[in-house]
Amino acid sequence: MSSVAQDVLPIFILIFFGWSLVRFGVLKEGIGEGLGDFVFRVAVPMLLFRTIAHADFHGSSPFRLWIAYFAGVAIAWTIGHLIATRVFGHDSRIGVLAGVSAGFANNVFIGLPLVERTVGPEGIVAMSILLAVHLPLMMIAGTLLMERAEQKTSGRPSQGLMAVSRQVALNLVRNPLIIGLIAGIIVQTLGVPIPAVLDNVVAQVAGMAAPAALISLGMTLNQYGMAGNVRIAGVVSTIKLVLMPACVWAVATLLGLSPQWTAALVLTSSVPTGINAWLIANRFGVGQGLAASVITLSTAVGVLTVSLWALLLL
Repeated sequence: MSSVAQDVLPIFILIFFGWSLVRFGVLKEGIGEGLGDFVFRVAVPMLLFRTIAHADFHGSSPFRLWIAYFAGVAIAWTIGHLIATRVFGHDSRIGVLAGVSAGFANNVFIGLPLVERTVGPEGIVAMSILLAVHLPLMMIAGTLLMERAEQKTSGRPSQGLMAVSRQVALNLVRNPLIIGLIAGIIVQTLGVPIPAVLDNVVAQVAGMAAPAALISLGMTLNQYGMAGNVRIAGVVSTIKLVLMPACVWAVATLLGLSPQWTAALVLTSSVPTGINAWLIANRFGVGQGLAASVITLSTAVGVLTVSLWALLLL
């Protein structure tokens, strides 16, 4: 238990540290947003680039990894949607948002640092393979389903599948994470060695990703809070923190993934809800309070549930 605590607790202590810096006026909230931009646009892309460029995949196929993770996403998303609409009586827009919140893990800001500390290099390779498709699939699915729910609820004309897909695809092509992954794949495929001086610089910047991501996340959490919705937020958070990783573990075990890859997938699926849920809610102007409540609650409780999953897996 002590080794698990040494790996997991620092993750959440850094989040709390970032939250405290803004909460007690040491730094302004805008600094956290700037730090988050640095993490998202520079540090994490360099981490993914270097990981993929140096990785030895041993001929492993990524498809079993993707199936294991997204099976858990699909189950959590579906149950979150059904509970929001059938049990709590919300419309389909809130149903979509509840599904997104239940299935969209904070893989970049919490998952990567957690897997790096607990699983190591093999886990980061698995995370890189996952992130290559995670953001595109989740954002396209969330946006299209919300667009459909918005049309159904408000009766406004739909933008059309092609128009929405084109807009999301354009955003993804310019996404720094995708650029970092593609650059790493190119270097890996060509077998071109990275010059030692350049590799050292990239390694130092990539090393900033984990602590900077956690501190910036804590700083931005000050803008969320619990805006009501405690009951439904509690249910959605439970699905996210307990049911989703349990499903990922079951499918990964059935598919025979390695212990390192299984641990990486389960641990990253067990982390709190990512801010992407709030971004989708904010874009469509519905459910911001629910998304914010789930993010805050799942982050607050996550230290316990993530520790439990780490204890079971490691």
